[in-house]
Amino acid sequence: MISGLYLITDNNQDGMLLAKVEAALTGGTTIVQYRAKAIRPDERRQMAESLKNLCHKYEAKLIINDLPELAHDIDADGVHLGQDDMSAVQARQILGHNKLIGISTHSVDEALKAEAQGADYIAIGSIFPTGSKDEATLVGIRTLSMVRKAVRIPVVAIGGITPEGAFEALEAGADAIAVISGVMADTDPARAAKEYSLLFNRNRSAPNGKVLTVAGSDSSGGAGIQADIKTITLLGSYASSVLTALTAQNTLGVNDTYMVHTDFVIKQLEAVLDDIGADTIKTGMLSWGGIVSRVAKTIEERSLLAVVDPVMIAKGGESLLDKEAHDSLISRLLPQSYLLTPNLPEVEVMTGIEPRTIEEMIEAGRSLQELGARNVLIKGGHLNGDATDVLLMGDDEHQLTSQRFDTINTHGTGCTLSAAIATFLAQGYPLKHAVERGKRFVSLAIEKSVQIGRGQGPVNHIQAAMQLLHEQII
Repeated sequence: MISGLYLITDNNQDGMLLAKVEAALTGGTTIVQYRAKAIRPDERRQMAESLKNLCHKYEAKLIINDLPELAHDIDADGVHLGQDDMSAVQARQILGHNKLIGISTHSVDEALKAEAQGADYIAIGSIFPTGSKDEATLVGIRTLSMVRKAVRIPVVAIGGITPEGAFEALEAGADAIAVISGVMADTDPARAAKEYSLLFNRNRSAPNGKVLTVAGSDSSGGAGIQADIKTITLLGSYASSVLTALTAQNTLGVNDTYMVHTDFVIKQLEAVLDDIGADTIKTGMLSWGGIVSRVAKTIEERSLLAVVDPVMIAKGGESLLDKEAHDSLISRLLPQSYLLTPNLPEVEVMTGIEPRTIEEMIEAGRSLQELGARNVLIKGGHLNGDATDVLLMGDDEHQLTSQRFDTINTHGTGCTLSAAIATFLAQGYPLKHAVERGKRFVSLAIEKSVQIGRGQGPVNHIQAAMQLLHEQII
């Protein structure tokens, strides 16, 4: 069966092909297509053998582009043919009946013909404009949907596919997503592959996706690890947790804090990841520099997709990080964050910029990206007017505005938002969709909050989840 992330190799100009492919395999790639004509046959065979060994190590399939003889010689899993290559019938005579044959197509007629010739799967594209092939035919999402309805064999969508585009292609019926530069040209192929791979969690039965939260305990239940577990569970994913601190607190404030030893934090982390694993990880209150550094190291070594909520300043203004932890967050954790979610006071501490406008929020966000954060969501709740957040995704900018509600019951909003985003990512939503749904969830939770305790109460997680689910149904 052909499904999942289908990686097509580049021309290996930088000599890093094997390292990139292995990184992509750790990120969840299920099929690798080796594309290399313009090199010596002996070098091509050696590379193909190495790729085969890598793919089998990670239980992935290796497909050879255009060369059924090479696929046969190294016992690859199959071959992929273009419209101008030999027919599927000829390739089958070379490969035998237990190997896969894929054919590139650009229309319903070509897809039906490939199926009739005995292809095991077809690729359809280019779905979006692409720079990898100047002569690529643009077919679009509509043709992909028509092809899906016309053929019974698996369909691979290819051409200019970003994670957002991959989401569209999967909704249109693609079984697999073929990517070249989206992974191979990325500075972090493992996380790039993970971002695509998670999209295939869509429409799985509950609990859908595994989310690990690394945070402190809030004895009042409104924030911290309690808010995270409520959010993850109510939204339909499986929650696991690593405790970094215990707090004695209620709606009136924090009375005392007890820090968990770094070694025990890491023991919790390794115990969960070695057994259950995690599709995404959310970090909150980390407190000590040693914890920050070692959590960052684990994220790096395991290529985890991390939503980092840099819990640095309490609502009362007091610092929640010592200097070593602050420095470690900037130098170690920021570069490992898939999404950083600071509020404005935290932005000021990290960048020295005190944003008062959307433009200054964008400027500060770019500074955080320069420090290593892959994507940044700056929360604008401290500004006047409607609550406008700024999402920076690579070079793209998005402004996300939500209604402001007249209530003091906002305890745990930051924890809840980052946990919700991590959950939606684990469920197969691309980043912008995940952030938009996370913001909607938090807005509902604030709007439906009820007074609990005598101070700043928590948001209403259960009513928000019930309404969000209802909105999704209709």
